[in-house]
Amino acid sequence: METILLVVLIVIAIAMIGLVLLQRSEGGALGIGGPGAMFSARGTASVLTRATAGLAAAFMILSLVLAILSGSWTERESVLDAAEEEVLPAETEPLPLPGELDLPTDIDALDLPADDGPAAPRAE
Repeated sequence: METILLVVLIVIAIAMIGLVLLQRSEGGALGIGGPGAMFSARGTASVLTRATAGLAAAFMILSLVLAILSGSWTERESVLDAAEEEVLPAETEPLPLPGELDLPTDIDALDLPADDGPAAPRAE
């Protein structure tokens, strides 16, 4: 049942995108045209606006129904708690503070490669 509702939701979303793209911008059309018929410039805009509003309401209701039917939001307390459990396991040790590190204090005790000075420029 959830699959059918999800397909219907996708169809509604695509139809709503199409209706929004069909609508005309109302920036400069202040009262142009008469109190026309059903499919005059103003009548078409009214039909498209009402259809878009109806599809938007159906989209919201169907989204809520799908969220309730999935029931996954009742299993966990919070999404953040679940993410924290996945990222940080419970047995992790905290990193040592800078004063707690065992670093050699003598520079000669470090095994560093010999530094020959600045590199010569390459000839191209």
